[in-house]
Amino acid sequence: MKLEVFDPAMCCSTGVCGPNPNPALAPFAADLDWVAAQGIAVRRYNLGQEPGAFVEHEAVKKLLQDKGEAALPIVTADGAVRSTGRYPTRSELAEWVGVPGGPILSVAMVVEIASIGAAIGANCEPCLEYHFNRAQALGLTRNDLEVAMKAAETVKAVPANKMVALAGKLLGNDSAKQPTGPSLVAIEDIAVAGSADAGACCGSESATPCCGEATEGDSTPVAAGGRCC
Repeated sequence: MKLEVFDPAMCCSTGVCGPNPNPALAPFAADLDWVAAQGIAVRRYNLGQEPGAFVEHEAVKKLLQDKGEAALPIVTADGAVRSTGRYPTRSELAEWVGVPGGPILSVAMVVEIASIGAAIGANCEPCLEYHFNRAQALGLTRNDLEVAMKAAETVKAVPANKMVALAGKLLGNDSAKQPTGPSLVAIEDIAVAGSADAGACCGSESATPCCGEATEGDSTPVAAGGRCC
């Protein structure tokens, strides 16, 4: 596959120079670099420097005879004219040369991808659902979103795994040998540390009870058995 661009007369090979360059030229040059990186042969011809190339290509020559320089730029793929009088988009170039182009990300798309990662990191279900739907509405594919979510899950797992490893280290055990199933010790059997008062909360020395149902005649909540947590 060969992609050829027949440009109007310009001061250089890309036209991205001078005091007033065509604003479409810079992104188009970047798009051509991207196409070349996909293994496609890319060639540009400047009418002011390589007029012979315009004459040798029959389709390009005819367009110039019919429309003059208004036909330029002309883009061909394997010799077939694909566009005239304008610079095509990256998605068009990708389609013409047979490579997956994917969407060009807008700022709004980037915001939604970042928000999906933040939602996963924060364990916020409604946030994830909202930003997932927003991202789809903006045109991101399910494959794009799957990649984003897997990346977020991986990033989130790193500190979680390190915390598990630290816990094992503090216990003096090999974290790799730590049980992964439910604890063998019931939470009701764990004594409240730091206080002899059965009404103390979470190891506090305060006798102020917490959580659970209020006792009769008292608005202060007390947990079953005098404990909480």
